[in-house]
Amino acid sequence: MSDVMNCPIPLLAVAPMEGLTGFVFRQVFCRHFSGADDWFIPFITPTALPKFTDRQLRELAPDVNHGIHAIPQLLTRRTPDFLWSAKALADLGYDEVNLNFGCPAGTVVAKGKGSGFLREPEAIAQFLDEIFSADLPIAISVKTRLGWASEDEFDRLVEVYNRFPIKRLTIHARLKTDMYKGSVRLETIDRNYPKLTMPVGYNGDIVTPDDAHNMNARYANLDHLMIGRALMADPALLRKLRGGPAATQAELDDFRRDLFETYTSAFGSLKNAMMRMKEYWFYQLALYDDSEKPAKAIFKAKTTEDFEAAVQTLIESCPLREDARASWYKPL
Repeated sequence: MSDVMNCPIPLLAVAPMEGLTGFVFRQVFCRHFSGADDWFIPFITPTALPKFTDRQLRELAPDVNHGIHAIPQLLTRRTPDFLWSAKALADLGYDEVNLNFGCPAGTVVAKGKGSGFLREPEAIAQFLDEIFSADLPIAISVKTRLGWASEDEFDRLVEVYNRFPIKRLTIHARLKTDMYKGSVRLETIDRNYPKLTMPVGYNGDIVTPDDAHNMNARYANLDHLMIGRALMADPALLRKLRGGPAATQAELDDFRRDLFETYTSAFGSLKNAMMRMKEYWFYQLALYDDSEKPAKAIFKAKTTEDFEAAVQTLIESCPLREDARASWYKPL
């Protein structure tokens, strides 16, 4: 274990999680916790109209991401849409844009986007050739899954990705058909990791500092570790990876209070803020023991008063853990 712990920590990146890691969360997190080198902005879907919507600009405006290294993620399979939006992001001051080949949502893959694109490696190759040939003024990175339904698909994808000057490749170690269920498929990465020619990051089931250190030791010279669900559960996780302390109950109380108030201010609605906090609490429960029963009152709450009372009851009755547990895990 000592050798594992002594491996230098790579860059630590926050995964793009729609509805969770938006501009409010990014701002509030940085007021209370530390450790994130990169923030991947939940995907933006560009259209043929060469203009970001007001809603998209709420996430992309430089002032809402001041002081952090933010990387917008684009979800598209149309070259013209990628090109105009990547140029527009460069004009906004971004130095990197991330291409989403990972989202497994049914409405996304039905249009051949996200991980739906992975069924067509030759179409991916043509798409990448077109966007890299455009000499864009911004670096292009890729987030991918291992394939659609078979781990063998990743061998072909690696050959395609290696053809292009991808800034970095983040690998989520699941297939599209896995969705977010089951265990990560590390053997496929083991087989292909030495073949990859660009900087590589790992994403998937990093829940505790030990998980991160073990993955970092397993894959030498990782560019970054990307963490999503576990950071929603334990906002001190990145800090702990850098040798800092676990979150105290007082820190968590302050963080959640700020998050609730900032959601309310940003969206002008207590009800909207409460619904967003409930989504956050789905993961935060993993940081408390014996939280299943008290949590029911949180999710059933109809008013903010009932919601806040339910949260307080849980905090007072459920022991705070040193590390989160993967309470969201579902078998295949």
